[in-house]
Amino acid sequence: MNLATETPITAADKTFLELRTAIVEGDVTAGSKLSETELSTKYAVSRAVVREAINRLEACNLIERKPNVGARVVDLNTEGLLELYQVRESLEGMAARLAASNMTDQEVQALQSLLEKHYKTVQSGDNYYQEAGDVDFHYRIIQGSKNSQLITLLVDGIYHLIRMYRVQLGMSGPRVTTAFEEHRNIVNAIANRDPELAEMLMRRHIAYTRKSLQNKLSQEQA
Repeated sequence: MNLATETPITAADKTFLELRTAIVEGDVTAGSKLSETELSTKYAVSRAVVREAINRLEACNLIERKPNVGARVVDLNTEGLLELYQVRESLEGMAARLAASNMTDQEVQALQSLLEKHYKTVQSGDNYYQEAGDVDFHYRIIQGSKNSQLITLLVDGIYHLIRMYRVQLGMSGPRVTTAFEEHRNIVNAIANRDPELAEMLMRRHIAYTRKSLQNKLSQEQA
């Protein structure tokens, strides 16, 4: 790799990525107000850099602006979860359908290998969610759709908001095993080049996950 040709990461990029991770993982709590002054001190950057990062986070649907309040991290709530997962079910179902036709044999094999690594997590009894990017089962399938419009809608639009719910609510207990088996079945449908089955299984998987997260959210808010 020629490092000279790599695009350098700016202070704005670094601040955006660090703040995004903090929000997704709950280090910056859901619903909390963002202070440009406090964040500029914390990340040792100017308020202009923080403002740019907040604008980008708003485009990722992680930040919302309220009159007389300013920028706030979005809340995790049942209504938001339902709306988000209705969209997710439709779009990722389409991604799975396209992936069954468009992923190369090598990409399918890599997806199967990734799933085997995830199996170790399931066996250990840990919460079953993945880091962002190529180690995320869902991200691989979205990219495997090879549809740039769909990738933009999911990855640039709602991917990290989905991760915020997944990471902070997580999956534990019997749902860990069933979610993994659902992933395995989806991969098998993609490997067998069965678009209809891949879409149906993905939509069903996301619907089951939504119900599981909804129950956990209701318990935490009770």
